[in-house]
Amino acid sequence: MRFRFVYLLLGLAFLPSHIVGQVAKSAGFPPLEQWKTAVIAGNAAMLKTLYSADPPARIVTVAGESNTDAAVAFWTGLKARRIKLDIIQSESPQAGVQQIVFQAEILSAATSPPRTVYVTEGQLWQQQAGQWRLAATKRSEPTRLQQPTSTSKVIYAPGLDAHAEIKEALAQAAQQHKRLIVVFGANWCYDCHVLDLAFHRTDVAGVLQHYYVVVHIDVGEGDKNQDIMQQYQVPMKRGIPALAVLDSNGKLLYSQQGGEFEKARSLAPEDVLAFLNKWKPATP
Repeated sequence: MRFRFVYLLLGLAFLPSHIVGQVAKSAGFPPLEQWKTAVIAGNAAMLKTLYSADPPARIVTVAGESNTDAAVAFWTGLKARRIKLDIIQSESPQAGVQQIVFQAEILSAATSPPRTVYVTEGQLWQQQAGQWRLAATKRSEPTRLQQPTSTSKVIYAPGLDAHAEIKEALAQAAQQHKRLIVVFGANWCYDCHVLDLAFHRTDVAGVLQHYYVVVHIDVGEGDKNQDIMQQYQVPMKRGIPALAVLDSNGKLLYSQQGGEFEKARSLAPEDVLAFLNKWKPATP
């Protein structure tokens, strides 16, 4: 019976976070709060008691199968000062079973200075002798940028005249003495959503709003607006999202040649800010 529960979790709740359905507002599940408290306290002994011992909890990571001791070491090793859980899925498929998927925003003191990291984890809880225990978990590697919990947001509006969009954006940039960032991407692209979330961070958004106008160009499945990508010397074969930077007169200053933002999920906020600061207009 235990393995039926494990496969239920692996087959449903462990879908990538951008595929799982609507985000739940609250888990409403006290054992999860106990787990969170133990992680923040760095209490390895308390945390270990929340994992099933007989049979042993099944722990899955990007690297493969692991064990409870490694899971406990991972979470306590983050030296969490603060954790915010964004619940992606929380449901009870049957009595005595709770499956939860969340993205944890963690202020980690594992580095100096402390940094915010994000970890997505699916958990299968099972009642054992009247106590809730973690029967199985699966987690992502920590990332420095927030990961999307859905790709349903329309960033790249289909059917727009991209040439007209760029012309209008350039006029705005000229009027406001800003530079133009052309972002090539598509709504199906996971990393395009990662970059969009990064652009909405408070620290990044402040630089963007002060120095840039941003226009998003839909490339579809690689069959749309390819003439514009070629015009701005951005090779589609190097992946999306892909960026070009123009001055207010429309002169090309930068074109993404090496897929620098293709794996946006692996970037840090400092990487995004360094790029924006490098290409922003000089202060008068």
